[in-house]
Amino acid sequence: MKSYIWKIYMLTAANFLVGTSEYIIAGILDKVAADLGVSVSVAGQLITVFSLAFAIGTPVLMAITSRLDRRKLLIYSLGLFVAGNAVAFLLPGFSFLMASRVILALGTGVFFVTAMTVASKLAPPEKQGSAIATIVMGFSTSLVVGVPLGRVIASFYDWKVVFGGIGILGLFAILAVSLSIPKSEAEESMPIRQQLSLLKDPRIIVALMITLFLLTGYSIAYTYITPFLLTITGMGEQEVSIGLLAFGIASLLGSKFGGYSSDKWGVYPTLFGGMLLQAIALVLIFIAGQSPVLILPLLVLWSFSAWTSGPTQQFNLVQQAPEAAGVMLSLNSSVLQLAMAAGAGIGGVVVEHVSLTSITWIGALGVTVAAATAMVSLRLSRSKARHKAESNVVYTRT
Repeated sequence: MKSYIWKIYMLTAANFLVGTSEYIIAGILDKVAADLGVSVSVAGQLITVFSLAFAIGTPVLMAITSRLDRRKLLIYSLGLFVAGNAVAFLLPGFSFLMASRVILALGTGVFFVTAMTVASKLAPPEKQGSAIATIVMGFSTSLVVGVPLGRVIASFYDWKVVFGGIGILGLFAILAVSLSIPKSEAEESMPIRQQLSLLKDPRIIVALMITLFLLTGYSIAYTYITPFLLTITGMGEQEVSIGLLAFGIASLLGSKFGGYSSDKWGVYPTLFGGMLLQAIALVLIFIAGQSPVLILPLLVLWSFSAWTSGPTQQFNLVQQAPEAAGVMLSLNSSVLQLAMAAGAGIGGVVVEHVSLTSITWIGALGVTVAAATAMVSLRLSRSKARHKAESNVVYTRT
């Protein structure tokens, strides 16, 4: 195996850990709520806080640490990650758990962005795209393995054990990074003000709004899917773990298919198709949510269709501003986390004041708004292309 490949897989394994720390709360939300004596809707705000801290804190910390050696930054961010898990494991009460989510979000965000940068430097130019995709796969895999495994561990022991175990593995990740990743010069970071200047373009704003509405709709339902399966569907612990595993596998397949479909049929057909299927799946889950037999294939359909939009929307954003692809993906990451926070917050209100059953059809409304926004984005993109073509014709004639 080439020397750089195993280093990238090591970073991917570490990314799997930090991804698990983000998503695991949704898998054990009922246990956290019961143990801490809070409602499920209140416990759901742990996801809101994480997402807000990730979205706001990551670009700020990346700008502040732009002159720091990348290996040190990986180690420091993992140090934050370990500290966040230690707080969740050792300190009692909802307030400390909320604080741990903020610490974890900051460590996770900085590590994720830095790991992609380091991976692209370790790989040769013709393999940089694959290297970054491999790092991102660590996050996706956490849904497939980390969340259902965490659910099983929390069922047999205590939910705090999950964070204790992740924290210990984080220490090994720090050791692996310090021994294997070479020092690298800091990069010149684009100031936040310059990044935000891209938002003056209506095409970019509308394209980012697709992410906002799409992930808000997804998060409304996903945040409370475990209580839904336990309470509405009537599943047992083992069945919920199987459901979460199937959901995770479908997310990987959907992500792969989204990339393939974007290349073969185009960005917007893939976006529209995925969002249509996702909205239908969420409505069907609302209708057939009390049937354990029907809920599993519907979960798979929902996850598969939702995750086809991930690589597709990223590609869409790069197309809007190819000269600033990295910045666009960074902005999209922040909007994504804000959407996850908004969805968790709205879902909490729905669970508290409407019903747990309603999270799926309300999530479908968010996805439908995202589809309408994508139509506006398509029109703006076509208008821009026509204007550019007409300008080129005029320039050629003159």
